Amino acid sequence: MMSRLTLPAPAKLNLMLHILGRRDDGYHELQTLFQFLDHADELSFDLRDDGQVILHSDLKDVPHESNLIVRAARKLQQLTGCPLGVDIYLKKVLPMGGGIGGGSSDAATTLLGLNHLWQLGCSEDQLAELGLTLGADVPVFVRGHAAFAEGVGEKLTPVDPEEPWYVVLVPQVFVSTAEIFSHPLLTRNSPPIKMRPVPKGNSRNDCQPVVEQSYPEVRNSLNLLGKFTDARLTGTGSCVFGAFPSKAEADKVLALLTETQTGFVAKGSNISMLHRTLQGLL
Repeated sequence: MMSRLTLPAPAKLNLMLHILGRRDDGYHELQTLFQFLDHADELSFDLRDDGQVILHSDLKDVPHESNLIVRAARKLQQLTGCPLGVDIYLKKVLPMGGGIGGGSSDAATTLLGLNHLWQLGCSEDQLAELGLTLGADVPVFVRGHAAFAEGVGEKLTPVDPEEPWYVVLVPQVFVSTAEIFSHPLLTRNSPPIKMRPVPKGNSRNDCQPVVEQSYPEVRNSLNLLGKFTDARLTGTGSCVFGAFPSKAEADKVLALLTETQTGFVAKGSNISMLHRTLQGLL
């Protein structure tokens, strides 16, 4: 049995996000298109034989027990009755509250990583179902394929959109997902799309107008990136992105914007870095 495993927890983009309505349980019915980025947090897992789950990270704002990584590990222990434990070392790269799935991705990498490290033999379906109890975005990271998502984001149909290079700008604000989804001006009546793949021209994000109105920093980033390409919000933000045909073009635009903006360039990917890494271990 291996004693240490290091894996990426990649970012995602919502290439579109339509909100169809609000459900009785307070969640929203939506349709969205997920694609991964080759840009990731890094998690290292060291085997323990005493059943303890200990997270080592620089995150001062998130209490240990409520961190999604710790919760994912404990839920997996409960599901399987696994007596083993783990030390988890988190190298945080993805911004928090950025709409690129950092916490959900970390949780999914924890589930897949510990399934491998603890030799549990859980199926992807079991891990995705467990992941959904941690957050609506966790299943897509567990499955690791770009997807058209429906329901609250858990009904996934694999798709293969183009894989351009993206400039992602990171406005220095934390956008509360709960605040945006409860906003009175949020569009909640988009008609459902029937076509697969999603037709071009349907790439809007219904959260964007509300976020732009509430967060001038996000509006500013959209305007700046919008001078070079179609700039959009991912999730409820704060990150905004635009596609470019080559790394050279994306790098050039980011270089022009970094005087006032923080951001990065990353390749779009329909198979997540996590799954490519795990495949290499088999």
